[in-house]
Amino acid sequence: MKFNIKKNGIITFAFATAMSLSSCVGDLDVTPIDPNLDTPENVLTGIEQYNQLLAKCYSALSVSSPDGDSGAPDISGIDGGFGQYLRALFYMQELPTDECVIGWNDQTLKDLHGLQWTSSDVFVSAMYSRLFYQISLCNEVMRQIGKASNASDPTMQQYRAEARALRGLSYLHAIDMFGNVPFIDENSEVGGADPQQINRADLFEWLVKDMEECAEQLPANPEQYRAGKGLAYMILAKLYLNAGIYTGTPNYQKCAEYCQKIIDLGYKLESRNDYFKMFGADNDKYLGVGHEIIFSVYQDHINTQAYGGTSFIINAATGGTMAYYDMGLGGNGWGGIRLTPEFVDKFAAADQRAAFYVDGQTKEIVDIGDFYSGYAFMKFTNLKADGNLINGSKLSDVRPVAEAVAADATDKEAAAKLTELLKGVNSFSDTDFPVFRLADVYLMLAECQVVGGVSGANGIARFNEVRNRAGVSSIASPSKQDIIDERGRELAWECHRRSDLIRFNLFTSSEYIWAHKGMNSNIGTPHGVDNKYNLFPLASSDVMSNMNLKQNPGY
Repeated sequence: MKFNIKKNGIITFAFATAMSLSSCVGDLDVTPIDPNLDTPENVLTGIEQYNQLLAKCYSALSVSSPDGDSGAPDISGIDGGFGQYLRALFYMQELPTDECVIGWNDQTLKDLHGLQWTSSDVFVSAMYSRLFYQISLCNEVMRQIGKASNASDPTMQQYRAEARALRGLSYLHAIDMFGNVPFIDENSEVGGADPQQINRADLFEWLVKDMEECAEQLPANPEQYRAGKGLAYMILAKLYLNAGIYTGTPNYQKCAEYCQKIIDLGYKLESRNDYFKMFGADNDKYLGVGHEIIFSVYQDHINTQAYGGTSFIINAATGGTMAYYDMGLGGNGWGGIRLTPEFVDKFAAADQRAAFYVDGQTKEIVDIGDFYSGYAFMKFTNLKADGNLINGSKLSDVRPVAEAVAADATDKEAAAKLTELLKGVNSFSDTDFPVFRLADVYLMLAECQVVGGVSGANGIARFNEVRNRAGVSSIASPSKQDIIDERGRELAWECHRRSDLIRFNLFTSSEYIWAHKGMNSNIGTPHGVDNKYNLFPLASSDVMSNMNLKQNPGY
């Protein structure tokens, strides 16, 4: 069964019941805002209604509100833009690293790249709130399905497994970013006592068991955008990849086993010509078994309008002298995010992934607040696979007209023609966000072999498949540094970098310095930062309201 993410009559009574009470986390007021509440008996009348209930768990990854970009956000007290799940994730996983700087002065935003945030940071709290909102949504779907008279129906069980997998994704993000977190599952009492805090290693063990069971109940070849075995196996592979961080004991052997399970499902690496098409407006063509993208978050310029997700990434990456239509947009970008010079230097001249925009840009970041400081990056665009706009207009037709308008703002004929050529194109993106790709699996296998010493992983061969696809030569015996550098090049801006740098002990140490790390130019004065920044703090408001919680060290 399919569900339409666009508003689609998503049932919200259960979520209001669950999250207006203390089954959520502290006083974050994570309350769905919906005026048309109903009771389960009146609404959950058939399998299709449970399908629509589940749809909220998917759409909450795409949008901040079911009412579009101007609607009231799902969680109150947080701006609907930077509180959107994917945007919050990008802020946490990319802004503190060598892959990204941002020029905006919004509240404490620059503190993220400067690695100097505090426990009251609004952007950190936004991520924390969004995670536990999502976890609570999934719990409630599982709870409602468990109470249904037809709970044992195979379709209902699949819906329950999908909600379980999506909860696992958010718990993976929670264990990675926040460590010891409040714990709630479908058995937690609604309106009961404040949640207990779970130790990071214990959460690891629980999540591994939960995803192993979940994987058995999911289809090997799921409907597009829905959770399947590939998603569950990726969560397990990521857990074991980072087991040394989460538990103190590395387990590359198990990571390699789950990577192989994913490969055995039939996912395939895309061709060199199709690489950038995986980050364009019709990248759903590259989603699913037989293709490279294992799981993605749906984006649509009409049905998922939000100032997050790839709409944020593409608009924020567009500025300076860049032509907005070359990025697939219908108007000027927001001029925010660029690359550090240290990250630019990781790319060889032949590497096609070096999608830098340099016209008018300086490689060095002289002024972090100036978009012209730092190369722009054109990896994600809102262009279709044929290189044209989402409405079918050809760039070759748009460019001369747009240039004529730019040269003469009084040219009414050109302006009217441009309006017609851009009809239906706006600032919102059709480019789905690829949460997990097979290239990541190949690079994890390489790490298992090179760093973890796993024999028989065939990781080096897979590593070189990724490199060769990018147009660069093979490395016969890649080093540990080669592995982390290749992960950066291949997975740039896909929300893996912070976790990877921490695992390689490069995030806070003085061994690797990038521009403005620790809010310093670091020219001639290399230094690291406090190790406490390997974790984000729990939201201070939650710690103060829930006596069961202990703040992460140093905050």
